Amino acid sequence: MEKQTTKQMARHARDAFLTLSDTSAEIRDRALLAIGDSLIRHQDEVLLANERDVEQAKAEDLSSPLVSRLKLTPDKYKRMVDGLSALASLPDPLGHIAYAKELADGLQLYRCSCPIGVIGVIFESRPDALVQISSLCLKSGNGVLLKGGREALRTNEALFKAILEGTDRLHLPSGWCSLLQSREDVSEMLKLDQLIDLIIPRGSNEFVRFIIQNSSIPVLGHADGICHVYVDDPCDMATALAVTIDSKTQNYSVCNAAETLLIHEGIAKTFLPLLESALREKGVALRGDDRTRSIIDCAMATDVDWTTEYLDAILSIKVVKDVDEAIDHINQYGSGHTDAIVSEHNAHVRRFMALVDSAGVYHNCSTRFADGFLYGFGAEVGIATGKIHARGPMGLEGLCTYKYKLYGKGHTVGDLQAGKYSLTHRDIEPKLPDA
Repeated sequence: MEKQTTKQMARHARDAFLTLSDTSAEIRDRALLAIGDSLIRHQDEVLLANERDVEQAKAEDLSSPLVSRLKLTPDKYKRMVDGLSALASLPDPLGHIAYAKELADGLQLYRCSCPIGVIGVIFESRPDALVQISSLCLKSGNGVLLKGGREALRTNEALFKAILEGTDRLHLPSGWCSLLQSREDVSEMLKLDQLIDLIIPRGSNEFVRFIIQNSSIPVLGHADGICHVYVDDPCDMATALAVTIDSKTQNYSVCNAAETLLIHEGIAKTFLPLLESALREKGVALRGDDRTRSIIDCAMATDVDWTTEYLDAILSIKVVKDVDEAIDHINQYGSGHTDAIVSEHNAHVRRFMALVDSAGVYHNCSTRFADGFLYGFGAEVGIATGKIHARGPMGLEGLCTYKYKLYGKGHTVGDLQAGKYSLTHRDIEPKLPDA
């Protein structure tokens, strides 16, 4: 079969999206479960492909965080498949009526959720992201073009084959999902503003900026995950230790891992030695400002550390005088991802939660909870750190927009202006007349 061009893939995805827009939730949910069954049948094949990708990544001396994100363990594979069942069990995101109003007698207006259209997603390292993204697009009725990193090429191809095998049996529109192969494909995709509605890049700041600067298609993405934990005075020491350690060490190579600890000067001398001991046991390297280094033995932190996403066993630490200094530091150096306060002072908590300008702001819990699956979204396309149109873990809702549906009986604006009828603007039942 002749290889399709990126433009042909985009056209097929657009045709598929228009068909998916009018499919029942039952059909789309059955397709998700069929993908899960297909992935189970092809598990050995996929994991073997992944082993080869991991071996090559190590041979090429790629970074350990990247290799960690690349590796598919049997447990991670099971969670990936389970995520499809969880997604299928969620309510249909399409056709939800958020606004229903009678404009005039017999003239009824409804605001209904619908797919965005064709989504182009570019991601690195994590092959399980391919399954999450494609399944979210399917559930929300979108066509999708996917481009994974070169380091996961074999794994992505094996997963893509399994996905298509699962959905082909249900006669979904062909071309609803396509896998791009090269950088040239990406360059071509960025030019297709008449066919593609949204680009979602997942990668470094430089990568996201490159995508934005080289396409007229709307771009929604997050780059760095520079997350903070601020330990306040007063706080529960056990809670502070548990939250800080989990935020930093539960998984080093993810964007919701904490990279900087801010600690109130009133408890720094008590808390830091306890934390140092716990983190040293886990092999975490510490970098601190002058006040931190006067309390514990660690390397010197510079301004570069405050803006660095380590994705590794490294934590930068700064002692601050109060909650306001912590807020200022986060808003200056953070990436708008997720930041947490550990505190027993209600006024401080309220101030932190109100003024920290991030997609996720947490109290007395780990930054690692910033995850679409944990939020109950089934999965996530990514975590958006901007403010338009989606923010935070981006699940089904973030892949939908809305349209206004107006039902009348020969109404014209001319008749309205002539006084033949008047506006009522009365709330009505959120149910379409043709439903």
